Amino acid sequence: MKEINELNLPENFLYTEQHEWAEKGDVVKVGVTDYAQDQLGDIVFVELPEVGDSFEKGDECATLESVKAVSEMYCPVSGEVVEINEALEDEPGLINEDPYEKGWMFKVKVTSADGLMDKAAYLEMLKGA
Repeated sequence: MKEINELNLPENFLYTEQHEWAEKGDVVKVGVTDYAQDQLGDIVFVELPEVGDSFEKGDECATLESVKAVSEMYCPVSGEVVEINEALEDEPGLINEDPYEKGWMFKVKVTSADGLMDKAAYLEMLKGA
């Protein structure tokens, strides 16, 4: 397990209490944080939403299966899925290797992104956990 100061948390992303992230913008990539992938361990399967699916912030939108457990992912923003990261179907471990660049899960055309934390607020939440 990584120490909090070892986590990769990009400045230009926004974060949720459930350890998801979203880029800033109108159409954004989303995924799980470095903290989440570290806690899950080796991810062996990912169930992604379909292009065209719509979610409200906080809706269950994907499933991650690791050697330790099965975990739900909650959509960090409201909007419609416009693209999925098809590479994860054959290589779910990309989420462990690089949760932000290669391991992003899907893109959403955003209708609302209220209530997300910046890096500093997310780190404070982790320190209190």
